[in-house]
Amino acid sequence: MLYDELHRLYHQPFFDLIQQSRAIHEEHWSENSVQLCTLLSIKTGGCSEDCSYCAQSARYNSGVDAERLMEKCQVMERARAAKETGSTRFCMGAAWRGVRAGTKRFDDVLEIVRDVAELDMEVCVTLGELGEVEAKALKEAGVTAYNHNIDTSPENYPNIVTTHTFDDRLRTIRHVQDAGMSVCCGGILGLGENTEDRLKMIEVISEFNPPPESIPINSLMPMPGTPLEGKDPVTAFDVARMIAVTRIAVPKARVRLSAGRTQLSDEAQALCFFAGANSIFYGDKLLTADNPAVAHDLGLLEQLGLEAKKSDRSQQAPDPLPERPLSPEPAGKV
Repeated sequence: MLYDELHRLYHQPFFDLIQQSRAIHEEHWSENSVQLCTLLSIKTGGCSEDCSYCAQSARYNSGVDAERLMEKCQVMERARAAKETGSTRFCMGAAWRGVRAGTKRFDDVLEIVRDVAELDMEVCVTLGELGEVEAKALKEAGVTAYNHNIDTSPENYPNIVTTHTFDDRLRTIRHVQDAGMSVCCGGILGLGENTEDRLKMIEVISEFNPPPESIPINSLMPMPGTPLEGKDPVTAFDVARMIAVTRIAVPKARVRLSAGRTQLSDEAQALCFFAGANSIFYGDKLLTADNPAVAHDLGLLEQLGLEAKKSDRSQQAPDPLPERPLSPEPAGKV
């Protein structure tokens, strides 16, 4: 969806926008289900990148210590616990710039993925930059989705990260798509961007080919010691508007209400579900940030009459759209 249309949608009266997004949501998502995803940091801290929002960067005194890759038995214990409490997708994140085939750490991750896939859970990983070989290996090991957020607009990206480029992000996403994995790609609100940046971010994501399978909408949780420490939180209305616009722009994607839910009341989260969110990260921790407790989330879903989506590893990645090019394109076209 082009920027001008996104701008028109976003700037209309709030209730008009929510009514439109709700109608789109009901057209494409008739069941009252929410995908429950658990996120585990399998390798924390010590990252060489300078993402200004991230406490795991080795460049900042955030209090997060560098740790080695978790042992497979530890990861499996957490994956089984996630499944027992209702999660159907297990997401594993590692604080690396990227991974390379033939290295021990990549081989170790592949072994972990194979075992998690045996639990009949959807498997998502976020490991930084990927090449073609690495993407294919992850797909063969059992990864169903790869998370690689673009964070913000192409124009604002250099203000947030300098150790890699926006096009580097798009290149990894292209490799993921070519390997046949689903793409989970969204952004973060509250990085010092303006509304134009937020809409340009959605414009880029909506033009992916194939479309993203899921789109996380995160709100910045300012971490001590990072350059964005002390930033004012985004409002619930900011989050709801972006979820509504995202739902309209990419109707068939799961829109994930992600980081920052601790800053939202139950009523605000209910508004976001009504606007089109149908996925959450579930569990007490999001990498290094707090997340609402499991029991509280289950209680909220019960009050709203929402059910947990069942796991479906047979679901294929979205098909490419024939009218769009499949080759790598400049920023904004993937």
